[in-house]
Amino acid sequence: MSYRTTRRQVLSSAIASTISSASFGVDYAHAAEDSLSARFSKNKLHFGSAVRIEEAVKDQVFRNLLLRECNYFTPEVELKWDAVERSPGSFDFRSMDALTDFALTNNKQLRGHTLLWHLSVPHWATSLLPEKGGWSFLQRYLQAALSRYGNAIAEWNVINEPIETGYRTDGLRSSIFLQAFGVDYIARALWEARRLAPRAKLLINEFGLEYDLRVEHERRYHFLKLLERLRQAGVPLDGIGLQAHLDLSKGALSADVLGRFLKEIADLGLFIVISELDVKEHEYILPVEQRDNRVAEETRRYLDVAFGQPAVRGLITWGLSDRHSWLQVTQEDVARYPNAWKDGSTPGVNRGLPFDYSLEPKPMYRAIADSVRRRR
Repeated sequence: MSYRTTRRQVLSSAIASTISSASFGVDYAHAAEDSLSARFSKNKLHFGSAVRIEEAVKDQVFRNLLLRECNYFTPEVELKWDAVERSPGSFDFRSMDALTDFALTNNKQLRGHTLLWHLSVPHWATSLLPEKGGWSFLQRYLQAALSRYGNAIAEWNVINEPIETGYRTDGLRSSIFLQAFGVDYIARALWEARRLAPRAKLLINEFGLEYDLRVEHERRYHFLKLLERLRQAGVPLDGIGLQAHLDLSKGALSADVLGRFLKEIADLGLFIVISELDVKEHEYILPVEQRDNRVAEETRRYLDVAFGQPAVRGLITWGLSDRHSWLQVTQEDVARYPNAWKDGSTPGVNRGLPFDYSLEPKPMYRAIADSVRRRR
């Protein structure tokens, strides 16, 4: 069933009423000259953010910010298997339809995220996948998602986080997919995606590949070996999503190590998207200005290398504002720094995205803008 022919009939009443109101066709000037979307477009790149449609619906200021700064949106949860098929054969695409409508109404593009991820398998499917004929349940989901949005989404993260070090010689994660279908599940899913969306670009999305640490050396090695095997076998794979969840506790980035890794991906004939950029802080007790500068410098170090690689096509941040970041301060952080937020000057949120909790730009925003400018 196509999204384009059914979208108005399946939206939830709350979201549908907002979409149909004047507030969803927002009154905002075309992307300002200094917005990130405009800066990236000048350099033939795209910039975007992960989005949850309910956050865009309920907060008009945040919605306008998304529309001004981004030309791409990634659904944070709306397309994941456990979000759309909570019971066998019963699909609920209302939230994804709403996000798609929001994007297309405002001339934005969407990325498909994510189809096979070991952490988004519906509870009911975990016991059924290993059984004879278990592939049919996964195939039904792929058919439903790819066929529905084939005209609206041109780029899909088909496989998410297939690598795990320390367990297997091939570095593959011992996920429910590997257990049920063996090592060929990745190729099989990519072929299925190509059949269902023949014009789409198909990607593998992975994390933990940035730092000059032993475990990340191993992850890069196994990831590249996986890509080599797939390319040699002629499997339909067009690009790579590098999540880039940066972490200030891991030490300094090595430009040489990261640059070589990006080149090795590019040499395989694959394009690259920086797909989930954010920065996890380490010392929350520091003054806000110092915290923000550390986040900005880490962002700058990474992007100066990434944008030096011609195969990189764009950047997606995993959220646009600290208000909606998944990187919230934990109870462990509070215990480590019991006096850090008592004066109210530093709210208990991780400050690792371009805009702060009040939707004001931070030094990270400038670091992104400066890095893409230097690509010229």
